[in-house]
Amino acid sequence: MTETVKLKSPIDGSIYAERPVATDVQVSAAVERARAAQADWAQVPIARRGQYMLAMLENLVAMTDEIVPEIAWQMGRPVRYGGEFGGVKERTQYMVEIAEKALAPMPASNPKDGFRRYVKKDPLGVVMVIAPWNYPYLTAVNTIVPALMAGSTVILKHAAQTLLVGERFAQAFEKAGLPKGVFQNVVLNHAQTEKLLGSGKIDHVNFTGSVGGGRAIEKAAAGTFMTLGLELGGKDPAYVLPDAKIEHAVANLVDGAFFNSGQCCCGIERVYVHEKVYDQFVDGFIAETKNYVVGNPLEQATTMGPMAQARFADLIREQKAEALRKGAKAHVNMKVDKDAAGSPYIAPEVLTNVDHQMSVMREESFGPIVGIMKVRNDEEAIALMNDSPYGLTASIWTTDTEHAIALGDRVETGTVFMNRCDYLDPALVWTGVKDTGKGAGLSQIGYDNLTRPKSYHLREAI
Repeated sequence: MTETVKLKSPIDGSIYAERPVATDVQVSAAVERARAAQADWAQVPIARRGQYMLAMLENLVAMTDEIVPEIAWQMGRPVRYGGEFGGVKERTQYMVEIAEKALAPMPASNPKDGFRRYVKKDPLGVVMVIAPWNYPYLTAVNTIVPALMAGSTVILKHAAQTLLVGERFAQAFEKAGLPKGVFQNVVLNHAQTEKLLGSGKIDHVNFTGSVGGGRAIEKAAAGTFMTLGLELGGKDPAYVLPDAKIEHAVANLVDGAFFNSGQCCCGIERVYVHEKVYDQFVDGFIAETKNYVVGNPLEQATTMGPMAQARFADLIREQKAEALRKGAKAHVNMKVDKDAAGSPYIAPEVLTNVDHQMSVMREESFGPIVGIMKVRNDEEAIALMNDSPYGLTASIWTTDTEHAIALGDRVETGTVFMNRCDYLDPALVWTGVKDTGKGAGLSQIGYDNLTRPKSYHLREAI
């Protein structure tokens, strides 16, 4: 009997899509095609590679009317927010734009008569992208485009929850005329993925997902010496200072906490507010949160759809219940149809009287719940922000830029924001520290992580 992957829609629990898992023979053939295609692809001029990427982008955008409800059916994001193509467009165009310069050979800094010396950036070879469901296009494009621009070939294994996204990328590339084997979408189970990573036939893997998933990938790849890019868990904090513009901070932090039902890698999961503005901030935050309309994501009025799976919502329920048992106070208590154990539909919640003995302030939630703590000063805020096994982003809300920089220098994260949050700027490297993983994407540094340096030391005068 053929093994399949079933995509269960969070909207109504129906099986929205089902695809056969590739056979071992098919997996081997895909890798062989990628390896065979890579040598020729590496010879294609960078400018021409960029034309393929921009054509792919155009083809994806042309599918918007089909893709937007498809995303809602797959992982629950409301159709009112459209697709992810604003960010996909910005990242693709930027990485194409900087490719020539980012991939150019680097001359030695100290010229020597009679010698030509430089470092060339060679493609890694075959790159595997293991993409998550929460932002299925954005997260995948972060590696797909720069890897292809750098001259590698790409094999995409997308999350089962967003099974159709890989097919959309494949359609867009095929319509763009990309040479066969340069990009391939595959459907694999966990055992096949681990076997492939341990085979020595993959040169680099980029994975976005859980800490446990990252550890499994490191274990599977052990001994192959392949390079890894791992973006794992997050528990991103915000610190609101007394001089912050409170209305601006409230509006942006509520959105940063609850957009996409809180299922954002860099979403706000905990907020520390200076005691001088605490009451004002909390009141505004609660009022803004109560404006959400939770329901069917196919309806335009819905501003928060179901979580991607019921078990994710149940984790939020567990975190809330534990916090309440330990003395936290819930402020929203919104009544939502189907909001019960075993359902992906859940209301957003704001908690106060929280502390770091509660899982909601320490462990990744990845859902629509946020705890807010009062702090007395910068020292207390920084200590609490750093009291986490994760370190993806942190946001600081103040009108004093130099103060924000000084605080940011002491915060253990890959990105420091001031007066904004929950955003990837493709001109800046995307990376994390501690259990958030290793490696780096986007920007010129992203290209450095997707290439292999090769030195040329040429004596020309003999």
